[in-house]
Amino acid sequence: MQPGINRMKTWILIAAMGGLFVLIGQLVGGTGGATTAIVIAIAFNFAMYWYSDKIAIATTRSKPVSEQEMPAYYRIVRELATDRGIPMPRLYVSEMMQPNAFATGRSPSHASVSVTRGILQILDERELRGVLAHELSHVMNRDILISSVAAAIGMSITFLARFALFFGGGNGRDRSSPFGPFAFLISWILAPLAAAVIQMAVSRSREYQADESGAYLSHDPEALASALRKLDAASRRIPAPATVSPATAHLFIVNPMASLRGRGMSGLFSTHPPTEQRIARLEVMARQIGSGPPRPDLV
Repeated sequence: MQPGINRMKTWILIAAMGGLFVLIGQLVGGTGGATTAIVIAIAFNFAMYWYSDKIAIATTRSKPVSEQEMPAYYRIVRELATDRGIPMPRLYVSEMMQPNAFATGRSPSHASVSVTRGILQILDERELRGVLAHELSHVMNRDILISSVAAAIGMSITFLARFALFFGGGNGRDRSSPFGPFAFLISWILAPLAAAVIQMAVSRSREYQADESGAYLSHDPEALASALRKLDAASRRIPAPATVSPATAHLFIVNPMASLRGRGMSGLFSTHPPTEQRIARLEVMARQIGSGPPRPDLV
C-alpha cells in the first residue's frame, strides 16, 4: 500500500463532485442559480465546520475528563501527539455503552477526542492506543475540512435540484439543452443520488487514510486491526443512543448505526468501508512494517 494514495483518491472524488455541480448548475439554474446554491451551501457548512467539535460533543453527551481521573488515556494521547508534533487535544468521555470513539475539530490546535465507556471496557491499552492513533490521524489529515468541502458541494447539488422543481430550471426546460427532456430527471433524481454516492466514497476514503496514518503513528497495525474486530462485533450487539444520528455517523471509528452498514450496492451509501476490508489492509501493513511490543492493559 503506497502512502498518500487514499489522499489522491479523495481529491479526485471531490473534483468529480465539483464537476457534477457545475454541470447541474448550468442545466437547472444557469450561472445565477449555481452561484446562489453554492453560496448557501458554503455558508451552512462553514458554520458546521467551525462548530463541529461542539456539536459532536453535545450530541454524544461527552464530558471532559482530567488527567487525574484517566492518566493512561492522557498518557497515550500525549505520546502520540508529541510524536507528530501537534498540540494536545481536549479529551472527553461519553457515557455511551456502545464501544466507539471519535475526533473532531477544525484544526490540530482546536481538536477534541472522545471515547465511550463501552470502548474502555472491551479494549486493552495496546488496542486503545491504535484507536487513538486513528482518531488523531483524522485531526492531522484535516478530515473535518475535507468532509465539509464534500458536504458543501453535495448540498449545492441538492439545492439546485430543489430550485429546478419549485422555480423552473433555466436550462432544465430548454429544448436546446443537450439533455432535452431528461434534464429534469437528471437534476431532480440522478444528480443528488450521484452526489450522495461520491460524498460517501470520500468518507470511506478518509477512513482508510486514517487507518493507514494511524497504523504508522502507533507502529502497530495489528493493534488497530484487533480493536476493529472487537468494536464491530460489540457495536452490532449494543445499539447507539437516540442522540446519535446518521448525520454524525461518519465521525466514529466504526459506524454506530448497524442498519447503515451496507453490503454490495448498499455499501455505496455507507460512511465506513467494510470492517473486514479495513482489517485486511492493516494486516498487510503489519507484514510490511511490523508491530510494536504488547502494552499493559488499560487500568
